[in-house]
Amino acid sequence: MAKKKAPRKKVPKLLAIINADNCTGCESCIEVCPVDCIELKQLDRDVRLNGTQQWCEIDLERCVGCEVCVHIPGKKSNPYELTVCPWDAIELVPTENAAQVMAQVGGPPEYILENWDRLVGTAQNLAELRAAT
Repeated sequence: MAKKKAPRKKVPKLLAIINADNCTGCESCIEVCPVDCIELKQLDRDVRLNGTQQWCEIDLERCVGCEVCVHIPGKKSNPYELTVCPWDAIELVPTENAAQVMAQVGGPPEYILENWDRLVGTAQNLAELRAAT
């Protein structure tokens, strides 16, 4: 039996989006995500694109905007920030802008079109929920 999804208690101000063109699929973000909302995606072997063949993708339904995939929070007295992604591929964007950013950088264009509802539609729904609160 499938696990029932609990409704969100709060829509985050920021959502993390991975720029698939910059991502190498090294999985460093997957290792640190406290809500386990990042997974590795790979293109079919038949599809040939310049650059991206694998990348990490964030499930926006589960993202809480904690920023841990971007940088590990340090002590306030420590001026140095420990970045997680060596390729600077993850961006925290205001929830209101997440659909537009996801449509532009969330994966290869064909992949985005095939998964539009799950990727861009989810981001748009979250933006609407955020605006309603």
